[in-house]
Amino acid sequence: MSHAEAALKLKEKLNGVDIAMLTTQTIDGHMASRPMWTSKVDDDGVLWFFTSDSSGKIKDIQRDSHVNLAYSNPGSNLFVSVSGRIELVEERAKMEELWSPSMKAWFSDGLDTPDIGLLKVTADFAEYWDTTSSTMIHLYGVMKATLTGEDARGITNNEKMEIRGL
Repeated sequence: MSHAEAALKLKEKLNGVDIAMLTTQTIDGHMASRPMWTSKVDDDGVLWFFTSDSSGKIKDIQRDSHVNLAYSNPGSNLFVSVSGRIELVEERAKMEELWSPSMKAWFSDGLDTPDIGLLKVTADFAEYWDTTSSTMIHLYGVMKATLTGEDARGITNNEKMEIRGL
């Protein structure tokens, strides 16, 4: 799969899954995760999030720009992990492009909020797990595998995708 194809596949998989857990490494070496609302997934594997540029995660990413995003949509049995590099972007034009009225819940002054910024995650690698069958068929497959001792891995699709050259 080409880089462009992998990026588009990532965008397709994340369509409608808006919340990610963003994981960074803290200064003391611990992993810290927090929920983030995905504003956009570009065709080239770039993910965008609004943030407060005074939040603790900014210090984490200034020290180490490697992050992981974990997406989950249990209703459709879809799970996606994205690793990449993150940077803080404070371009007003990009914020205007990505702004939606729902963001006002976190940024009460809208784009005039003093410490508003964007996080840009450039995906390097992604992996997803999903099932093409309904939840009931999936549960039946898991139960059958449990009772018969068969391997249940065949009922789930799993693919690893390199988005950028590492």
